[in-house]
Amino acid sequence: MDDETQKLSLKREVGLMGAVSLIGGTMIGSGIFMTPQTVLYTIGSPGASLVVWACCGLLVILVSFCYCELGTVIRESGGEYIYILRTSGPVVAFMLIFSSVLFVRPAGVAGLALGFAQYVVAPFYSDCPPPVLLVKCVAAAAILLLAIVNCLNVRYSMSVQVFFMVAKVLALGIIIVGGVVMLIRGHTENFEDSFEGTNVGINPVGIAFYQGLWSYDGWNNLNYVTEELKRPEVNLPRAIVIAISLVTGLYLLVNVSYLTVMTPKELVSSSAVAVTWGNKVLGSWGWIMSVAAALSAFGSLNGTFFSGGRVCFVAAREGHMPDILAMAHVRRLTPSPALIFTTIISLVVLIPGDFQSIVNFFSFTAWFFYGITLSGLLYLKIKKPELPRPYKVPIVLPILALIAAIFLVLAPIIDSPQIEYLYVTLFILSGALIYVPVIHFKLCPGLLSKLTVFLQLILEVAPADKTL
Repeated sequence: MDDETQKLSLKREVGLMGAVSLIGGTMIGSGIFMTPQTVLYTIGSPGASLVVWACCGLLVILVSFCYCELGTVIRESGGEYIYILRTSGPVVAFMLIFSSVLFVRPAGVAGLALGFAQYVVAPFYSDCPPPVLLVKCVAAAAILLLAIVNCLNVRYSMSVQVFFMVAKVLALGIIIVGGVVMLIRGHTENFEDSFEGTNVGINPVGIAFYQGLWSYDGWNNLNYVTEELKRPEVNLPRAIVIAISLVTGLYLLVNVSYLTVMTPKELVSSSAVAVTWGNKVLGSWGWIMSVAAALSAFGSLNGTFFSGGRVCFVAAREGHMPDILAMAHVRRLTPSPALIFTTIISLVVLIPGDFQSIVNFFSFTAWFFYGITLSGLLYLKIKKPELPRPYKVPIVLPILALIAAIFLVLAPIIDSPQIEYLYVTLFILSGALIYVPVIHFKLCPGLLSKLTVFLQLILEVAPADKTL
């Protein structure tokens, strides 16, 4: 027998097509079908709303280029967590993982699941809002189904992602073509005086960006699974450029189509904007848009779930989460304990969840840590220029991206402070208080070790090494 113990490791099974689908398929979710009305309502005019959507795309492209360099310098899975750990230290990294695992990622999953459920039940409640309990039950069922798929096999998950990526691009294509036809017929009245009534305050601009950026969320998904990506130094930047450019173009054209078909008042008052658009353009076939929006949200939910489990997995591997979450299934080679844990927390967040509140607090927390991550890139460029960089961006890009991140964090607080943002900030900072006794001094009860062994046997999992 071989004396050496062979450890498990996750396989590099995500190619360029899977990578583009993971980014684009996650970005194109419920957001483009749920947030256009909120962006328009907050910013006040059609013209300004289109500017917000374009600026959101440019900002995401800018930040994603910075993430390309980080992903090729620090070639480990985990996204912001692993980058902050390597540049800002374990305390700040634990604050990220604490808020990410207990709120940010589960909130993202819950928000997408609610968007999916809203469109699934919309055709059955055309004259009134659907029951909240029914919507949440459908959302919970979607989360559980994707948990099973992701635990079974990475290829199954990627197949789901590619299929739904194609389906949602076709759905957006229908909306775009319908809008073009209406424009050709001369329906341009909604674009007259298109900037009239624009709200230029710091708070409305910040909230409009929060809602718009929610639709772009997922742009950094590939950085969470770097160890499962084939040739990351080539495929990471290539997939990001292809996916984000495609999504930005689609979003702008879809919003133009919405504003061509619906008046600003109709758009703002719609609870399911794609269904309203479908009823006006497709008539009796309007239900197709409800199905398309549901499929889109489901694919995005799958991508968020796939990457969210990896964050938890990497944090446990670094000693910031229980050991059981750093294990993979001995045959399927999926981080099933981390995925199961993410599922449970997402279902808990779903219980009191409200879509608009989830979006705002998710965006506030996410951009807080994006800013710290970008400052880490500046640190590496200034203090460690000797590190090998297969992909490199000019230093001005992370500086501009960092300024934008600071604005997005401070904008809703400065102009119109709300007590909820204070609670979220205190929640983030509480991670530092928990780090000292639990992680630094390792004040963990012996029961945790027994529970780890028990769960390891039940789930058939073993410790997994890094894939380098």
